[in-house]
Amino acid sequence: MEQITLKQLEFIRKSTIKVVEGLSEDTLDDMPEGFNNNIRWNLGHIIFVQEKFAFHFIGEPLQIPENFERLFAKGTRPADWAEEELPSLETLLALLVEQPQRIQSILHGRLDESVAKPFTTGNGLLLTTIGELLNYTLYHEGMHFNMISLLKRFSIRHQS
Repeated sequence: MEQITLKQLEFIRKSTIKVVEGLSEDTLDDMPEGFNNNIRWNLGHIIFVQEKFAFHFIGEPLQIPENFERLFAKGTRPADWAEEELPSLETLLALLVEQPQRIQSILHGRLDESVAKPFTTGNGLLLTTIGELLNYTLYHEGMHFNMISLLKRFSIRHQS
């Protein structure tokens, strides 16, 4: 089961990277009418949530920039960023590439390990092991991949 989870993590992450490679910084920040967030927020949010679910619940240090929680945690939005320095697409892509590799090296053989403090999702699913947390992030990233794809499509039309 561990191999399946880690293989899917790698597949989904490669898909996310592929859909945003080559986008302009303007496209990353474009927020078409009717959307609350932009592509940059969705990418940072994917990184932040993956990092938290993979490492925070087992006491491992998070290896993301210190401002990621302020910028990309649940409930944040670009309208609240003020004068905060934002990560470039290059920085986001580097983190997106590196993160699954680090997850595989640190968590190999540990997916059945219980977490100290279980996490309950917004819809009531209780996650009690590292593997359950990682599997949930596959669903989470898939939802945000879809949102990124929609934003990209709307942004490109909007900028034309």
